[in-house]
Amino acid sequence: MSEALLVQEAGAAPVAAPASGARQFWRRLRAQRAATAAAAVVLLLFLAAIAAPLLAALAGQDPDTFHPDLVDSAAGGVPIGSFGGIGADHWLGVEPQTGRDLFARIVYGARVSLGVAVVATVLQVTIGVIVGLAAALGSRWVDQALSRITDINVALPLMVIALGLLAVVPASFPRPVLIALVIGGINWAGTSKIVRAQALALKSLDFVSAARLSGRGRWSIARRELLPSLAAPVITYAALLFPVNITVEAALSFLGVGIKPPTPSWGQMLTEADTWYQSAPTYLLLPAGLLFVTVLALTVLGEGVRTALDPRAESRLRIGTGREKRAERGKGKAS
Repeated sequence: MSEALLVQEAGAAPVAAPASGARQFWRRLRAQRAATAAAAVVLLLFLAAIAAPLLAALAGQDPDTFHPDLVDSAAGGVPIGSFGGIGADHWLGVEPQTGRDLFARIVYGARVSLGVAVVATVLQVTIGVIVGLAAALGSRWVDQALSRITDINVALPLMVIALGLLAVVPASFPRPVLIALVIGGINWAGTSKIVRAQALALKSLDFVSAARLSGRGRWSIARRELLPSLAAPVITYAALLFPVNITVEAALSFLGVGIKPPTPSWGQMLTEADTWYQSAPTYLLLPAGLLFVTVLALTVLGEGVRTALDPRAESRLRIGTGREKRAERGKGKAS
């Protein structure tokens, strides 16, 4: 008998077997049009960031070459031409004063902004999972000590601590790496609290008790029994952390303690663009618009992932919708 079909009795019509967990997840995610569109936008942004050198070469530009002949020095360095100097050679125009190509700087800036967010999110999730599991599986004293540390971490003002750390670290340290380490090393408490609460609930279930009675150690139980069950809430929370980290990186760069020139990032471009919003509005609108679209797409995708991983959330979203009402009317007519 094929694994994809189940036959209830001889001569009965075959019934499709239930889809696996991964298939159910992808089916639920694809059923959400907003999440699918957001995933396409996020994928496009990541591909643009990865292929930044290729895209810049295709445009015949690079992010660091100055073009003083493309700006009007008599007007204070405003780009020559309409819409910030947009043309066949410079697809999105040029930067005021320097004349650097905006398209090249934006795609290279995507590498920095998205890369910092990825590293920071991975670091947050890793620290949060380790601390949360240690608190849930450790002794009462270990749990209390780690819980107090987590509570203190929650109370710490992220931006203030980050501003202080970034201000005292030597300039020779790679700035993108430093920002990712600061964000990830400070803002892990939310993940830890979620993991601890879920692990404490899972500890009382039969399969964990059976593993404990079989003589397996705590970390063996955590790796084989708890982590697979914690994957859904952790992935959901990580998907929601990612856009927050992009915003934090942009805010730090905007405040002048983030990415330093000439390395491009969207937040650092916004810092330089705040004095040009009247004479060269495209220089401000392009990075600001990309930040808005990226954060919105990641937020929508994160909500879609949460719904796809939680069938109860999906069913709650359908309650009272037109599809649900039509289904109910169809059942009534059939009866």
